[in-house]
Amino acid sequence: MSPPAQAAPEVPLIDHLTGFVDELRARGIVVGPSSLIDAAQAVEVLDLLDRRTLREGLAATLISDQMHRRVFDTVFDLWFPLGTGARTAVSELPRTQDGEVDVEAIRDQLAELLADESPDADARLAQMVALIVDQLGRYDSTRGEAYSAYQALSQISPQTLIARIAAAMAGGGDDDSLGDRAGTEPRYRSAARARSADLRAAIEAETQRRMAGAKGRERVAEYAVPQLPENINFLSAGASDLAEIRRTIEPLARLLAAKLEVRRRRSHRGAVDVRKTLRASMSTGGVPIELTHRKPRPGRPELTVICDVSGSVAGFSQFTLRLVYALRQQFSKVRVFAFVDTVDEVTDFFDRGADDEDFGASMHRMITTARISTRDGHSDYGNMLNGFVEEYADSLTHRGALLILGDARNNYHDPRLGALRELVDRARHAYWLNPEAERNWGTGDSAATEYAEGIEMFECRNATQLGRVIADLLPV
Repeated sequence: MSPPAQAAPEVPLIDHLTGFVDELRARGIVVGPSSLIDAAQAVEVLDLLDRRTLREGLAATLISDQMHRRVFDTVFDLWFPLGTGARTAVSELPRTQDGEVDVEAIRDQLAELLADESPDADARLAQMVALIVDQLGRYDSTRGEAYSAYQALSQISPQTLIARIAAAMAGGGDDDSLGDRAGTEPRYRSAARARSADLRAAIEAETQRRMAGAKGRERVAEYAVPQLPENINFLSAGASDLAEIRRTIEPLARLLAAKLEVRRRRSHRGAVDVRKTLRASMSTGGVPIELTHRKPRPGRPELTVICDVSGSVAGFSQFTLRLVYALRQQFSKVRVFAFVDTVDEVTDFFDRGADDEDFGASMHRMITTARISTRDGHSDYGNMLNGFVEEYADSLTHRGALLILGDARNNYHDPRLGALRELVDRARHAYWLNPEAERNWGTGDSAATEYAEGIEMFECRNATQLGRVIADLLPV
């Protein structure tokens, strides 16, 4: 008979809270000492048995950016779980006559529970979610028993329950004027979509809880905790990740605009005029007592952007263009050029609208109508550079900056380095922002290392790097 398992040693609450904060910091969330003290004081007065209150209290004291809330919630669920191990079951999932789990009956019950507004509905739903994870998400791996949220969700398919939930909600109301169309009203559909998403989140959270109990919190955190939006890799981001990244534009633009304004205000004094300073120092025996500055040059610089909109790089280019246009008031003129294998000016496409919906429509209209692909449809940076020199070289002046956006993967075409040098010579500042990791530059069909010899190239794999580069490099 094997000896009984020893219980894990109890950890003082303050140590547990400190460990939780250390995990948040490791994920990139900035938590200062004062915030930790505030959280500790909040814990003193919060009901520790009420997880929802505890979650909101810690969130209010520990995070300052709501874009970080998704990461915070995932880490919170791992450090303050609902419990350990399997829940005590007071009911069973419905089964067929053959003894198999009846998935359709489960879906019907879930729709009814999600539409139910009674006080005990949440408790019954949580019990059912636990049973679903235990019986539909469990599988045997090479390392023992494990649980899969994907396996459970693929059978339940919450997104296909929206119509049933909406119909159940309408059936419980007092508006029968729509007859068989009950539940198709926007208010029911919107509420049903939200509750379907809540069901998905509950199944994922329960799966993580069970896996953390079986495999350990640290191991589950390696794959369960998402990246902060500003740290998501542009080239590997999916549709939902890109949506998260887009929501960082407005706060990032405000921060960058403030930094550029400070730099501009400081630069208005002008550089030190060495000759006049030395002449003025003659009355003090050659000791410069007072510095003489050159007359500042007022006016905002111009900005020219050339962006690759092919393939996966399009997501990076679109985000950068959104950021540039959010900062366009910092420049006297912004001109945008796009290309796949041929360059074309697309400034007019983006001057029509500034909000998120209009910008997305402008990107689609630009890609489908602009003259950006006239050859084989694959990126050709050499042909783009040569074409820009021939048609648009006059758009570059010594008053502004040139930004080239792209991964420099040239599909083994001629890189036309001479054309790049001519553009760099024409502009006051010239920079290349590359969304690929620097370790991959020059591999395969990448001409990044060749281009980097003629222009300053910077790695910009995520919004954090992009914001840092733009704040440090753009002229004022």
